[in-house]
Amino acid sequence: ARAWIGEGQGALVTDVDGNTFIDLTGGWGCLAVGHSHPRVTAAIKDQAEHFLHTDFTSVPYESYLTVCEKLARLAPGDFEKSVALFNNGAEAIENAVKISRHVTGRTGVVVFDRAFHGRTLLTMTMTHKAKPYKDGFGPFAPDVYRMPFVTPYHPSIRIDEWEKLLMTYVDPSTVACFVVEPVQGEGGFRVPTDGFLEMLREVSEKYGILLVVDEIQAGVGRTGKFFSIENWNVVPDIICSAKSLAAGMPLSAVIARKDIMDKLPGSSIGGTYVGNPVACRAASEVIDIIEDEHLLDRAVALGKLIRSRWDTWKKEYEIIGDVRGIGAMQAIEFVKDRTTREPATQLNGQIIKECLHHGIFVAGSGIYGNCIRMLVSLEITDEQLTEAFGVMETAVAYANESR
Repeated sequence: ARAWIGEGQGALVTDVDGNTFIDLTGGWGCLAVGHSHPRVTAAIKDQAEHFLHTDFTSVPYESYLTVCEKLARLAPGDFEKSVALFNNGAEAIENAVKISRHVTGRTGVVVFDRAFHGRTLLTMTMTHKAKPYKDGFGPFAPDVYRMPFVTPYHPSIRIDEWEKLLMTYVDPSTVACFVVEPVQGEGGFRVPTDGFLEMLREVSEKYGILLVVDEIQAGVGRTGKFFSIENWNVVPDIICSAKSLAAGMPLSAVIARKDIMDKLPGSSIGGTYVGNPVACRAASEVIDIIEDEHLLDRAVALGKLIRSRWDTWKKEYEIIGDVRGIGAMQAIEFVKDRTTREPATQLNGQIIKECLHHGIFVAGSGIYGNCIRMLVSLEITDEQLTEAFGVMETAVAYANESR
């Protein structure tokens, strides 16, 4: 069964037949300020009545600059920043790599296991999961190396062994950038082990490698900070943002140290539609809404609500192997056996389907498809969340019994 949307408001979706659903997927993480926020829709209407497009490089417009200024102000780092706008997350990552390669004169790109960075030739190469993202779409981009992402629930190597392992794959002096999601999205909302991101920053500085953080899913307030990297004492060289940035309008951003961006020749990066004026107006409004409505605090409060409920479930239902996340960015990992941690992919699919039948949209994730992730709008009410969790718990309990 699939619900064809007729209308969306906040965290609610009404289909064309008049049935209402609670949406915990947020358009796969694009709707931090919810469906059809009145301030966003008003800005879009106003912009559409004036002009839809020019290409900023031919005829400039103020909203492009406004968004860039706001992002530069919000990004961590006590240095001058430059911002370039693009259309989507994959474009932001692709351009961050282009910038890194040009500035360093190197070609190597280091990414991580269970990463997701997009579906273009370069970004699907950087993405971990073969099916459905890479299978049959090769050959892939050269000079991309995959390293362990060290997490408490899936320990692979010790943090102090990471640098030594890197050197067995690639000469660090040929690496342009490390590209990392501070909290992995598609990979199952995996939070790194304490000290991991700090180690990456240290190693990158040691070898003159740029640190690029992919904030596409974790950013724009989801973790309780505007950028998720702010949860650590780590300042990256380049930040990529998209998804919730413009409330579902196609817009992404690359925010970098100004001295990096200044080294690029004119017109070397860009595109016809990048920083579209309608999307810029939406993004400018989103940033203001997050500040005016204190949505960073709301993300923290939502995180506490989600965790208190899910931690209780974990005690009760054996199929829950792990509950993890930061702020409203929380996930449950389902396992067949808590000791072996074997993924319970089928049960997870069953839970998601059961939730849909009872009016709740739930997002799966994880390289084995055995996680449920919360991509909920930060505008959701406590009552809506409680109702959604009532349905979810029934589905989890049933799956736990039937395993």
